[in-house]
Amino acid sequence: MIGLLTGIVVSTDADRCILDVNGVGYLVSASSRTLANLPAAPEKTRLLIETVVREDAIQLFGFLTSDEQEWFRLLTTVQGVGAKVALAILSVATPGDLLLSISAGDKAALTRAAGVGARLAERIVTELKSKVGKMPAGGATPAGRSVSSHAAASVENDALQALAGLGFRRAEAWPVLSRILVEHEGATLDKVIRLALKDLAR
Repeated sequence: MIGLLTGIVVSTDADRCILDVNGVGYLVSASSRTLANLPAAPEKTRLLIETVVREDAIQLFGFLTSDEQEWFRLLTTVQGVGAKVALAILSVATPGDLLLSISAGDKAALTRAAGVGARLAERIVTELKSKVGKMPAGGATPAGRSVSSHAAASVENDALQALAGLGFRRAEAWPVLSRILVEHEGATLDKVIRLALKDLAR
């Protein structure tokens, strides 16, 4: 089994890339988010690899972070979510987005991914809601932090939506909110939004 590849980026496509590892070209499928963050060819990179062996093929799936790889593994435990659908979900949602969406029961956020309809989105939320508290939220989450309660996730989700309504992108608001909720544990939604606005206005 292959667990890690370090090599030169030869090319990238919409859903895969080729890595040259000591003269051998490995075809690695990945989320569009991962592919977009790879260095341009012919730069060197490292990818964590999930190897899937089937009767007719051996497939390699690549991840820049262990967080994304863990979410891939969790998503594929849901019936109807194969590797392709899991990558589609990870292409439109970061680990932090997924943690929030599933904790809050936001099925609509999941249906943005190709291949995920309303019924499958509901199954994902139902099967994973009790499991996401222990999942990583990505690099935006400070070390040591674990979102273990639905209440905390609800405050984050509501605050993100409020800030989005004020014109702030999720990508810039999420790190600020994560830090605030760690520093001000148990803070009300109003307080979290006020503190976030103060920080984002700098």
